[in-house]
Amino acid sequence: MSRTIPWLAVYGFGAHIKSTQKKLIVLHNGSVEEYPLDEIKNLLIVGGHHLSSTTISHLLRNGSYISFFEPDGTPVGILKPFGNAHDKQIQHLQEDLPRHRYARTIAQASLKSRLIAIETLQEQRGSHLFYEGEQQILHNALHDLENLEKPDELRRLSDLTANMYYEILSRDIPKCFDFRRRTMQPQCDPINAIFSFGYAMLFGNCCVSVIGARLDPDLGLLHEGPGSLVRDFIGPFKAEMIDHVVCSIARDSLKPGDFEQTSSRCMLSDSLIKNLISAFRKSIDNQKLDNQVNNFLKVIQKMEDFTVMY
Repeated sequence: MSRTIPWLAVYGFGAHIKSTQKKLIVLHNGSVEEYPLDEIKNLLIVGGHHLSSTTISHLLRNGSYISFFEPDGTPVGILKPFGNAHDKQIQHLQEDLPRHRYARTIAQASLKSRLIAIETLQEQRGSHLFYEGEQQILHNALHDLENLEKPDELRRLSDLTANMYYEILSRDIPKCFDFRRRTMQPQCDPINAIFSFGYAMLFGNCCVSVIGARLDPDLGLLHEGPGSLVRDFIGPFKAEMIDHVVCSIARDSLKPGDFEQTSSRCMLSDSLIKNLISAFRKSIDNQKLDNQVNNFLKVIQKMEDFTVMY
């Protein structure tokens, strides 16, 4: 099979990864998949798997990287061919980008996805979530983002609309869970704790793709700091891949026994975490994340225009 994405991720546990001179072979849960060795520029090992030394040699001689991650997507380390400086070349291309232009696209896409999420939720409920004027304010903000040039201004308006989005979303959450707005750690209510858990899973999955593309995950467009590029990429996908699952769980299945609250934090039960992992694994679309990261890789190589892959 021919690959459009130049990296391959093997998730979970227990896969046997072998190779011939021309093929990479992955045996996992009774299935066998084969890939042309020269089309895999980065093999991503996520979790615990069996990888032969012969396969490592084949990949490195072929100019491929091998990247290792914890099961949650936390990077552990990278093997790369001796003397290879391709990742430095990509980083230089990242540094030379007019980042504000792409930051605006990220901010607009994130706000659009949240507007769509609220409007869809209203249709499903058959009742209004927006208070008078709120929907127009968010649509006006979408227009205002088009005219902002400075990164600080883009971040400020993006943060303001995100805060407004979560306050509107809280109207769909049962009041007994005490969720009013998005808060950072430590979370004191179960809904914020579930949001954080889901976003951490989304971040980990996207981080795998970013490192697969040999991009610098800390060199963001809209965001700044460690993991900022990953946070850029996941922004437009949070509503689709995480938020609707959180709202559904809050409405339909969350019970007081699923969490424990103190005055300073909320802790999720092991059984709830197990259910969340299963739910988010179904809702997180790794192919979309791969396509988004691959699009950006082509952008910096001057091969394609930047778009957000809804």
